[in-house]
Amino acid sequence: MTAFEETIGFHDKTQEAFATERQVWDLPVRIFHWGLVAAVVAAFVTNKLGVSYFKYHVWAGYAVIVLVAFRLLWGLVGTRHARFWNFLRGPSETLAYARDLLKGEDKHYPGHNPLGALMVLTLLGALAAQSILGLFGNDEIFNVGPLYGYVTKEFSLVLTSIHRQLFYWLAGAVALHVLAVLAHKIFKNENLVRAMITGHKPLHAVPVDEAIHSSRTWLAALLGLALAIGLTFIIMHAPSAAADADF
Repeated sequence: MTAFEETIGFHDKTQEAFATERQVWDLPVRIFHWGLVAAVVAAFVTNKLGVSYFKYHVWAGYAVIVLVAFRLLWGLVGTRHARFWNFLRGPSETLAYARDLLKGEDKHYPGHNPLGALMVLTLLGALAAQSILGLFGNDEIFNVGPLYGYVTKEFSLVLTSIHRQLFYWLAGAVALHVLAVLAHKIFKNENLVRAMITGHKPLHAVPVDEAIHSSRTWLAALLGLALAIGLTFIIMHAPSAAADADF
């Protein structure tokens, strides 16, 4: 072994010795997560501000649709812990995890645990339904959704009602999610918020073969761009909504 090779080897070992964390969450997952938080908050605020902010409420809905659609695709082609088949568990394992959790004997998972995986699916499904329903809705005054032209006024009112009622279920799921994150911090000293910001977790929480080494950012960017273009095409080619409104 040459002196150069010995130096490089020593450098690698030194880096490994001083490393305290390993990467779990890729950059696209982290951008998706916090982007979705911002979009949902924006949708809530613009709704509360009244009908004059309806346009911005719709834009927030567009953001939710693109982000959720991206996450569903990323669950198929993303990095290790982003892929659904690497964190979704069957009913028996999920129930067993819940029982062990109540006993204080829960198994550790580098990525999502079974209950966390269930919450991911619940939130994605609810947000997808909520945002898509909003495309066909109206505010019962003079604003209508971009796809209102595809449905009758009566059916739009039905979809609008479901859109409003689903919000409370969605708010409950979000509150449960936040409580779970707080519980991890208080009772298990796991800072899940920090992990979703940095993408890293402590060495003891991530076996070396479970760490990721690439975020596939270019692939994620192409997927996001394609989804945004696709949604724009659908909206631009929808029947005129304003002409059919009668409130």
